[in-house]
Amino acid sequence: MATKIRLARHGHKDYAYYHIVVADSRAPRDGKFIERIGSYNPNTNPATVDLNFERALYWVNVGAQPTDTVRNILSREGVMLMKHLQGGVKKGAFDEVTAQKRFDAWKAEKDAKLGKISAEELQKVQKLAKERLAAEVEANKQKAAELAKKRQEALEAEAAAAAEAAQADAPAAEEAPAAE
Repeated sequence: MATKIRLARHGHKDYAYYHIVVADSRAPRDGKFIERIGSYNPNTNPATVDLNFERALYWVNVGAQPTDTVRNILSREGVMLMKHLQGGVKKGAFDEVTAQKRFDAWKAEKDAKLGKISAEELQKVQKLAKERLAAEVEANKQKAAELAKKRQEALEAEAAAAAEAAQADAPAAEEAPAAE
């Protein structure tokens, strides 16, 4: 039986997430599988991967073939590197302790890069939020100034109308006693 490590689609339209499964290569994409070893959500930034490292390494070591996308995911998580290092241990190129040190050094370097990238991304987001806030405050000031101007014009028009009405009433009052 040829086994594959592949993605099984879940979620709804326009919001897919995937289970990383080990399945017979003849089974349908979302059908029967042997074991679920993780999940992959490409909708988050960065994409979220939850992987059972030990089980993924086991299945790769016993010959399960990952699909291209899953191979990339396993490489990013370090499963393929650990398989490579274990191969070096089997050949006698170095011992298990050296292999673990190399893997830990790679993982620390990767985490440092991701931390730096996420810090930069956070700074960009904060800067963009500050710029949006400043633009919104400026727009609100302009709107408030325009509104105040319109209110002033309305008050002036109302005062002018009241003055005209008072002037119109004043001659009528003066004419009324003359007519008596």
